[in-house]
Amino acid sequence: MYYDGLDRKELESRLKAERERLENFRAKKLDLDMTRGKPCGEQLKLSEPMLDFRYVGSGISDSGTDCRNYGLAAGIPEARKLMGDLLGVPASNVICGGNSSLNMMYDTLATFMLYGVSDSESDVPWSAVGNRKFICPVPGYDRHFAITEQMGFTLVPVDINPDGPDVDAIEKIASSDDSVKGIWGVPKYSNPTGYVFSNECIKRLASMKCAASDFRIFWDDAYTVHFLKDEPAEQLNLMDACAAAGNPERAVLFGSTSKITFPGAGIAALAAGDNTYKFLLSRIMKQTIGPDKLNQLRHVRFLSDKAGVVEHMKRHAAIIKPKFEAVIDIFRKEFGSPGNGILRWTEPEGGYFICARTQNGSAKKVVAACSDCGVRLTPAGSTHPYGIDPTDSYIRLAPSFPDVDQIRAAVEIFSICVKIDALEKLLAG
Repeated sequence: MYYDGLDRKELESRLKAERERLENFRAKKLDLDMTRGKPCGEQLKLSEPMLDFRYVGSGISDSGTDCRNYGLAAGIPEARKLMGDLLGVPASNVICGGNSSLNMMYDTLATFMLYGVSDSESDVPWSAVGNRKFICPVPGYDRHFAITEQMGFTLVPVDINPDGPDVDAIEKIASSDDSVKGIWGVPKYSNPTGYVFSNECIKRLASMKCAASDFRIFWDDAYTVHFLKDEPAEQLNLMDACAAAGNPERAVLFGSTSKITFPGAGIAALAAGDNTYKFLLSRIMKQTIGPDKLNQLRHVRFLSDKAGVVEHMKRHAAIIKPKFEAVIDIFRKEFGSPGNGILRWTEPEGGYFICARTQNGSAKKVVAACSDCGVRLTPAGSTHPYGIDPTDSYIRLAPSFPDVDQIRAAVEIFSICVKIDALEKLLAG
């Protein structure tokens, strides 16, 4: 452990020094925000040229669609192809909507709640299923948990590992209970760990036995091109794996340009098997006469194609990679390695988060101590269903929004708070 070998006098001396460091920061009255994974202003500027009128022009797309008018509930063909290429699926299976993929996830789940997963009489509405359940890999994304909790599901946590969620546990749960209707997944640069699901994990999720014939995988591929290295990680496509396993309707994929262009004015998309696509589109056509096609048009003309997106994301990576490096650099200086015994952390190759893990029973105390010194973090527990982390140890750090100097200050304060907590515990026996 980090403080192994120190006697009581040395521990007290270390504690006094760390408390003095913290008081020096407290006197500065800082206000540093590391709560959510928001692009910074420099990143947003990368897409400002898209606001130029030339990217819309007459409003007529290359396919001849008049984007100024009603119609095309599934989105313009060019946008469907672009988002299909990013998600790795044919354009014919893609529905493009407004700016929020979370909105599309909510609507998809609501549709399944009201009507079931298809028009077949054998598929009952999920709302009619008593004690319905949804599997939630943890640590995970708080908004996923909030959607399924609001719709009355019992949330079943399953641990996530560096190669993906614990499929042994998932198979056992899904195969033994037909009230288990689905699972959340953030497969690449996962929120908050940054993990990339392995191909073996994806194959097993696609092929596993499920007691519920209408079991669905909600695949939130939000970070598929948000890499910090030279190129995005390669990964087996879930829809292909499901089709190969004889479960072509099991997966519903989601993605957006929210952190590629403008979070408040991007385009979102979902993709599904042929039957699920037709079923969802038939419901969407009752909701809207069409999405914002002018916004879809300017995105297509600005980003061009997948290769254009990758080049654009290299510019994003140049901005945020130093911020991730600053977090890891300070952690290594303060603690040595992630195996130090009082703080563990992930070192992701993409995405928007670093997941830190304190000693059990310390996360809430550390977050509160940071707040007292002007560093705002995501609440402890938000990485787990119902906001309850049974170990009270996981903390999500979001380095993208502050500048590097602010991050260094925030992470140094965080590190001091972790050390103070650990020293106090040791001295208390």
